[in-house]
Amino acid sequence: MSKIYDVIVLGAGPGGLAAGLYAGRSRLSVLIIEKGQDGGQIAITDEIENYPGQVSGDSGPALIARMTEQCEKFNAERVSDTIKEVDLTSEIKTVKTVSGEYQAKNIIIATGAYSRPIGCKNEAEYVGKGISFCATCDANFFEDFEVYVVGGGDSAVEEAMYLTKFARKVTLIHRRDELRAAKSIQEKAFANPKMNFIWDSTVEEVGGDEILTWMTLKNKKTGEITKIEADPEDGMFGLFGFIGTIPNSDLYKGQIKMDERGYIPTDDDMHCTTPDGGELKGVYAVGDIRVKSLRQVVTAAADGAIAAIQVERSMSDYF
Repeated sequence: MSKIYDVIVLGAGPGGLAAGLYAGRSRLSVLIIEKGQDGGQIAITDEIENYPGQVSGDSGPALIARMTEQCEKFNAERVSDTIKEVDLTSEIKTVKTVSGEYQAKNIIIATGAYSRPIGCKNEAEYVGKGISFCATCDANFFEDFEVYVVGGGDSAVEEAMYLTKFARKVTLIHRRDELRAAKSIQEKAFANPKMNFIWDSTVEEVGGDEILTWMTLKNKKTGEITKIEADPEDGMFGLFGFIGTIPNSDLYKGQIKMDERGYIPTDDDMHCTTPDGGELKGVYAVGDIRVKSLRQVVTAAADGAIAAIQVERSMSDYF
């Protein structure tokens, strides 16, 4: 632990990789720590159409692979490990992982968010046995089966349409009587002959003999309970949840200001503050973990670039 980095980036999603790229290109010593695969949620996205310059039909993993390569080009160091503890309040910040300890003058938090559970009874027992939160990962397991998707936003509708490439029928279950997705996305969904919709309903319970074979739905307006069972010839069905995200921010509680949901507010330059709103020098947050109006690859990448440039400018204090 003799080396003190100029900046450590926590997470290798689009925000973290953009930060690493810009910091490395500014000739700062930078370490990126990521416990899993690069890319965060975008790594499990089949198709990206709204990232500037992205070729139509290109995938999330392909975009992330290029970002990772850029970071390597500009000498960003990498560690694959799980972060256990961080000290954000000292002048020299410390990050403790399962297998090591690292120090830096600045920290960029880019640990993102994870999928919100569906919230039904017995859910945990059937994750990986019929329940999934990743269409790209698991769609092929349900080829020619019936599949249900919970949610009504952009991600839910987009992933439901992706699933129609594999499943013989996809039914979207939404707790309201209209979708929240962008109108352009809704139009494609309503025009897809494999798409079906169940309105004003939530999944109450799931069950089956080792794999998912049935679930109950509750109509929010009438209170009626409906049981849905798998086609006997199939023996199971798929249930995918896309109802939002929860920030990966537990590590920073007590050291940094968060909102009631655990998202981190920053100023326009990505600076974080103490829980009471005071100055917290050298700590930045970028990407999906921030309080923001739009969580997309393009906004995460912009956050990362801004944070890295702010670190570079602040480093004059050390010269």
